[in-house]
Amino acid sequence: MLKKIQSFFEKNFQLNESSEDSIEHQLNLAAAALLIEMSFQDNTVNDVEIDAAKQSMISHLGLSTDETHKLYELAEEEKHQATDYHQFTRLISQHYTQQQKIILIESLWAVAYSDSQLDKYEEQMVRKVCDLIHVSHKDFLQAKHRVEEKLGL
Repeated sequence: MLKKIQSFFEKNFQLNESSEDSIEHQLNLAAAALLIEMSFQDNTVNDVEIDAAKQSMISHLGLSTDETHKLYELAEEEKHQATDYHQFTRLISQHYTQQQKIILIESLWAVAYSDSQLDKYEEQMVRKVCDLIHVSHKDFLQAKHRVEEKLGL
């Protein structure tokens, strides 16, 4: 992941097994990292994609506006660095229910489609995340079609 975002996560990602709220928050931060990365996949980050990712982070993940803005600032500073999804997807795969995983995939599709164009790298990222968090191809396609229908595409 981006170096500064990785540092942010190392500071805020210490698993505390005794706190269910802490684990939930860490899972939300992991999902947020994936949403941020999705907005950078097509190399043309625009306000629509940024707004879609931020809205999903706030409404679906429960992150604060401050956390959302801080994560985006860090991502913007180093957006061309290599990405490693494994540290985040591993946590999601272990702790999310199948329904939560599908909702995350729908959120990724929503960010990808927010500019009304699907880039091959955006679709590739969703496929990779699906594989890493064990979401079936059927659920991958159904999530994609739900988002397309919702957006009228």
